[in-house]
Amino acid sequence: MRLRNRLMGAAVVVVASGLGLTGCGQSSDGGSGDTIELTIAQNSIAGGKNAAAADYITNWVIPKFEAAEKAKGKTVKVKFVPSGVDDEQYKTKLSLDLKSGKGADVFDLDGIWAGEFAEAGYLKPLSDVVGADADNWDGWAQIPQSVQGLATYNGRKYALPVGTDGRVLYFNKTLFQKAGLPADWQPKSWQEILDAGDKLKAAGVPVPIQINAGTAMGEATTMQGVLPLLAGAGGQLQQDGKWTGASQPLKDALGFYEKIYGGSGLGDPKLQQEAKGRDKSFQQFAGNEIGILLESDYLWRGVLNPETGVAKMADRDQSVGYALIPAEEPGKGINGQDFVSMSGGALRAVNPNSAHPKEAFELAAFTLSPDGLKEETKNGNVRITPRTDVNKEILSAEPLLTYISDKVVPLTAFRPPVAAYTQVSVALQEATAEVVSGKTPDQAAADYQAKLEGIVGGAGNVAS
Repeated sequence: MRLRNRLMGAAVVVVASGLGLTGCGQSSDGGSGDTIELTIAQNSIAGGKNAAAADYITNWVIPKFEAAEKAKGKTVKVKFVPSGVDDEQYKTKLSLDLKSGKGADVFDLDGIWAGEFAEAGYLKPLSDVVGADADNWDGWAQIPQSVQGLATYNGRKYALPVGTDGRVLYFNKTLFQKAGLPADWQPKSWQEILDAGDKLKAAGVPVPIQINAGTAMGEATTMQGVLPLLAGAGGQLQQDGKWTGASQPLKDALGFYEKIYGGSGLGDPKLQQEAKGRDKSFQQFAGNEIGILLESDYLWRGVLNPETGVAKMADRDQSVGYALIPAEEPGKGINGQDFVSMSGGALRAVNPNSAHPKEAFELAAFTLSPDGLKEETKNGNVRITPRTDVNKEILSAEPLLTYISDKVVPLTAFRPPVAAYTQVSVALQEATAEVVSGKTPDQAAADYQAKLEGIVGGAGNVAS
């Protein structure tokens, strides 16, 4: 699965197949070892998709890394393999490359694919591929445990996190003032969100609350709706090897949808069924027609941005507030949390087939050094990096991104990185669509469990 708004200029997946690479880790002298030749590949290309990422690798990483290795007495030559096409197409090609023992020495992939690739043997734990250097990388001390979890599968690290994001509740301060609500609003329960919605409705706000639902919104429904609510009710999509079925946390999450879209007038059920419903919700929020909207930092960076946004909001910095997503009740969230969130992210991996795994890891780590990340995020490319030391510096002029880095990332959760997730996500979207269309939360949860059992191999793999 993939987030369409993801992730801050980082490439999502890469592959060498069909791009002129016959293998990885080849030496330019035919194997004598005098020159180490590495390849690094991303789904990015100059002048096209993720162009800034491609320019960063070509113009900064490669010359700087080669010089650094030269200073250590090594002659290393790095070749960048650019690409710029559909992510799913490249996921397939990447799988084929790794299966056949080929591919780039260093490559990026969507974090949600890590478990699937690990199960297939296409990725291996970094410590197995690289040795102790992988565990001893000084960068780990600057990466929060929650973000390290993105690169972890079955308790072992398989890659380096490239970055992350986070989800919050956005609210329109102009509409809040009209409804008599505070400019520093921070709900502490779901009921407080609903109470704010009631006041917005009474003040004439067209759409008091927008929580993505249905299949038309795709993965946005799952990541900006079901999963944060499930976490807020104390549930996880997968735990202890079993998938969560028609559990009470899921019923509670679907019940929240019912309270918004089941005739209360707090949300617009038709919006959830429109093919461009999510884009329309962006326009409505920017146009002062939606009071509360659950979204990722993409809304701030890419949608409402007064200069470059797809739904420019000239007074964004003054009129848009943001708050943590509360648990259903204080302390009821996962791990006993009062507030929750969901995050995604990309990974940078070392090919298990690399002939030079130590140098390949050094290259991957070099791209995520403080100097490297500060270079990459220059000139308007600011994003939440995996490193707290870098974020403190580069996000100083970005209040929303600072807020997510400091407040949201430490308490966030991630999707299970396994192959079945994509189908499970669709089933969750269908469950919300059923509630919006009038089914009870119990009925929708039962229907979801039936579909889930078919997806994950039977009732024995489901806990309800």
